[in-house]
Amino acid sequence: MTDGPTGSTVPRRQLGRHLRELRNRARLTVRTAADKLEWSETKLWRIETGQTSLRSLDVEAMCRVYGAPPDVTEALMALAKETKARGWWHAYGDVIRDSLDLYIGLEEAASQLSWYTSELVPGLLQTPDYARTLIRAHYPHASEEDIERLVQVRIARQSLLTRGTAGPTVKVAFNEAVLRRAVGGEEVMAGQLERLIAATNQPNVSLRVVPFETGFHDGLLSGPFVMMRFPTTGDGREIEPPTVYVDGFTGALYLDKPEEIERYDMAFNAIWTSARNEARSMSFLHEAAREFKT
Repeated sequence: MTDGPTGSTVPRRQLGRHLRELRNRARLTVRTAADKLEWSETKLWRIETGQTSLRSLDVEAMCRVYGAPPDVTEALMALAKETKARGWWHAYGDVIRDSLDLYIGLEEAASQLSWYTSELVPGLLQTPDYARTLIRAHYPHASEEDIERLVQVRIARQSLLTRGTAGPTVKVAFNEAVLRRAVGGEEVMAGQLERLIAATNQPNVSLRVVPFETGFHDGLLSGPFVMMRFPTTGDGREIEPPTVYVDGFTGALYLDKPEEIERYDMAFNAIWTSARNEARSMSFLHEAAREFKT
């Protein structure tokens, strides 16, 4: 396991986006800017994608190279101080990878989470036994202590579903295969399905199932993903642009270009419409849970 970056995700992403815009306005490539700053291209890329916190002095140096006016430099140096804020998950920085650190921060800040999942139950709805099975398979060389710490992180994330204020609205569309595959064995899967049934009692959680009989649907093209939307300010702007997270076998993608968001938004709406409604999906969950118990 490797140490993750520190700092608050949203300020890091905001700062990185502003610095990237300044570099582009200065007509500097990543390589040219990195050379002028005497940094590696990797370091500059990590800064611009919000994967690391920054010192005010580093921001000042970047603004100087990019020719930013004094008021902009001052504002970005102040924002850099906010990137040092630490979330609860940084106590587990010895076991979580960088992409997960970034994701958890965005998940915590989101006001809406819209999932399509084709193979596995999302982490926010997993039982400890189900999570443990997946984590052990994903990290075959990890110690039992590290595995248990990763399970703790996954379960701790779930508190955002029941937090008293500003809890996100969560919509999850499951491919039927998710509910039929006995991850961890029949007993573990029965408990996992009961967990999903219980989750639907929360007013901010909606689950739907896309049965095999639906045939072709947009999820077969998109693959699994989660779209995150964020709270709005007084003038109606989101504090962060909508972001689609795609978790791959060897890494994660964060997509936030308007055309990407529009395409995934259309895909999720089509998947959600093709799924069974909440009442019929609940019946499906109960039926699947009974089959694993017999």
